[in-house]
Amino acid sequence: MPDADIDRRYDYSQEYLSSILRSVKTIAMVGASTDKTKFSYGVLRVLHETGYDMLPVNPNPAVTEIRGIPVYRSLLDIDRPVDMVEVFRPKEELYVIAEQAIEIGAKVLWGQIGVYDDRAAKLAEDAGLKVVMDRCPKIELFRPFWKPRLDLAI
Repeated sequence: MPDADIDRRYDYSQEYLSSILRSVKTIAMVGASTDKTKFSYGVLRVLHETGYDMLPVNPNPAVTEIRGIPVYRSLLDIDRPVDMVEVFRPKEELYVIAEQAIEIGAKVLWGQIGVYDDRAAKLAEDAGLKVVMDRCPKIELFRPFWKPRLDLAI
């Protein structure tokens, strides 16, 4: 039997996603990793190289920087404004992260592919945050420029 949470898919217009990615400057990435084989590392790298001010969040005290960027232990340790909180953690942790995103005054809560929770989305939206779930900002950032060529031979 399928997971009941999966029945609720998050559908966003391209304009909604693009407006968020155009407006945010500072992104706190909860679940950032030093492991270059992890998706969170690749997304952090691309967003950083694209010009976003990235704030990696990782509770491991041995992780002090990622790509030369200082690491914060939690969202609550960040000492400056955050536009967007991007979440690379299990969906079961999203509600608590949404609470913290609200507490630090973030404008957007973004759950990576596979990271979604209706309760967390409602909490964040009710607090005035824009919400995106089950999407990758790296993919959405480049989607307007990607045009499939289905007529090409394989």
